[in-house]
Amino acid sequence: MEGTTVVIKKYPNRRLYDTSARRYVNLEDLAAMIRQGREIQVVDARTGEDRTRVILTQIITEDAKGQPTGLPIDLLRQLIVTSDRAGQEFIMSYLKSAVETYQKVQESVETRLSDVRSAALTPLHMVKDFLTGSPPPAAPSAAEAERDELRRQVAELKARLAKPKPKRKRKKVG
Repeated sequence: MEGTTVVIKKYPNRRLYDTSARRYVNLEDLAAMIRQGREIQVVDARTGEDRTRVILTQIITEDAKGQPTGLPIDLLRQLIVTSDRAGQEFIMSYLKSAVETYQKVQESVETRLSDVRSAALTPLHMVKDFLTGSPPPAAPSAAEAERDELRRQVAELKARLAKPKPKRKRKKVG
């Protein structure tokens, strides 16, 4: 369902209707959809006018009410001050670029964390596989050769330990 735009109709009584789910929704529902990566378009039910920008602004405003954080006051003032189109476009372009950069950094951090987890668990899986004798899912041939050599050495050590030790003659001290 991702990739398709969810059309939300806004009625004069301020109610919002999700046409794809055939149910009424609120701003929190719309925020959740957006956070899940879904595209929404809000249209006035009577006129068909696009009201998406107004609704997204309302969502941001509602989120800011419940939290001391949010958009910095200076930024909000600058948005109001830049009433000319060129100034607004510059700020919007800058904000879009900043958000995209933030998202790329987040993705990079998540990828790195995943790599670290994988690297940390790999030796444990190798030891487990070695001890249980089960082969790793896709071990390279060099790793297989090393594992076989280690198994051979362990078997040799077990054989040495299993042999009875010759008794040493004790020297009488006297």
